[in-house]
Amino acid sequence: METRPEIAVTSKGRRGAGKRPAEPEQLGKVFPTVKAVAILEAMATAKRPLAVSEIGVLLGLPKPTAHRIVRMLENEGLVQREPGSRRLVPGGRLLRLGLELVTASMQQAPRRAILEALSQQVGETCNFGVMTGSHVLYIDRVEAAWPFGLRFEPGSRVPLHCTSMGKLFLSQFSPRKRALLLDSIDLHRYTDNTITDPKQLEEEVQKIRQSGASIDNQEFLAGVVCVAVPVNGRTGQPAAAIAVSAPAARLSVEKAMQHVSLMKVAAARLASTIAADEPGPRQAELGRTKGSRS
Repeated sequence: METRPEIAVTSKGRRGAGKRPAEPEQLGKVFPTVKAVAILEAMATAKRPLAVSEIGVLLGLPKPTAHRIVRMLENEGLVQREPGSRRLVPGGRLLRLGLELVTASMQQAPRRAILEALSQQVGETCNFGVMTGSHVLYIDRVEAAWPFGLRFEPGSRVPLHCTSMGKLFLSQFSPRKRALLLDSIDLHRYTDNTITDPKQLEEEVQKIRQSGASIDNQEFLAGVVCVAVPVNGRTGQPAAAIAVSAPAARLSVEKAMQHVSLMKVAAARLASTIAADEPGPRQAELGRTKGSRS
């Protein structure tokens, strides 16, 4: 197994932590680590690339300290530079760590039970995913009790333009942002049903916006039909999606749409678990206040 060096940087201390003081010999180990975690939290919640100077201001860190910790995080693959810019975004190692943590928690969280209940109700495989970059990332999946199954493990990525969840996420963008995104990705033809014409795809996503549900009619995998509905976060905007998938011989488009009402009930229950996990405005403010003292 590959081992990675421990994160270790030196610091001259920390102001007003508001927690039990550490022993003097622990200061050089504990405080820089907490500052590094605070930087990662700031980047994860900013939802845009950040400059090192912005990170220092957000967290109240001296500029040399911010540069030193960011350089260490960059060397470890936890942050990386945005292409063509000096600004920083979460790195591949951090994204993998986040996925592993979410996947681990999902196995025992109420969300898993909701997916299992939905799978039993509709008798088909249920998926839970989020949009990451130009793909859909599977976070959790409950397989139906049928001999035939699609083996997409959590962590699998699928395209946006030809999957039910992907087209659902596309429908949430403004036409301009959607056009820019589609222009930057390869609209690969996976099957005879794959929509590769941007104008036709735009018509498709407009239908999805009106119906609140998205269909993949054998567009990604020949012989497989999927239907997806959004799972909203605290702001009311889709934070994730759930999809039901099955062989076309067992699940026609018409039958798939009949599952939408049950799926929306499950999506509302899933949304409540997401809202429970998200900090409220007061909690977020307290978190920023604590971070500024680091």
